[in-house]
Amino acid sequence: MTTPQAPKSPAVIIVSAPSGTGKTTLNRRLTTMHPEVQVSVSYTTRKKRQGEEEGVHYHFVTNKHFHELIKQGQMLEYAEVFGTLYGTPVGEIQRLQAAGKIALLEIDVQGWRQAREKLPGAKAIFILPPTVEALWQRLEGRATEAKDVRWRRLMTARNEISSGNLYDHFIVNHNLETAYAELEAIVIKGERSKIGHQEGLRLCQQLLTEFDDSPWLHKLSRELADN
Repeated sequence: MTTPQAPKSPAVIIVSAPSGTGKTTLNRRLTTMHPEVQVSVSYTTRKKRQGEEEGVHYHFVTNKHFHELIKQGQMLEYAEVFGTLYGTPVGEIQRLQAAGKIALLEIDVQGWRQAREKLPGAKAIFILPPTVEALWQRLEGRATEAKDVRWRRLMTARNEISSGNLYDHFIVNHNLETAYAELEAIVIKGERSKIGHQEGLRLCQQLLTEFDDSPWLHKLSRELADN
């Protein structure tokens, strides 16, 4: 007589991307089209913004509460970004899995580096811009941010892209429709990314070369330094 196997836990999906690459747009579309996928709600110490809801956009907590959660081992990963703490609670993933949902974690490279060993079965997806110049143009479209803030985001993107080896799947967001179809195929259909791992690493290196060698980027750097 065969012993029945325990049912598999629903999947955990990690999606990381440099700021301005379209990660949030792609993920929101995926969860709208596929209600079985839900984004894990992170904790943050920043103030709630207009239109945000507790438990929907974030769990808004004090610094003291956040540090207590760290001490209790309740944070899967956390990071400080421009003086604000953000973190993924272990309980949120457990809650989604208990409800039979696919847990989608929007975390940065630093967060995935922390959580990787704790989530050995997770699928890790890295979304890349087609070029560094295209990424800068998207960041430039954020009129609400000062130019030096956009520049810091671009330099952070360079550090993130240099850690592409932490990811299993790669999507280049040349076009939103195509990128979404690839994300859907990986998460919902269980397919491999169209870009193989070695090709993904080659594309990361190509972007890093653009960071280091592009005349337009050196010119922009000098302009910001002069100001």
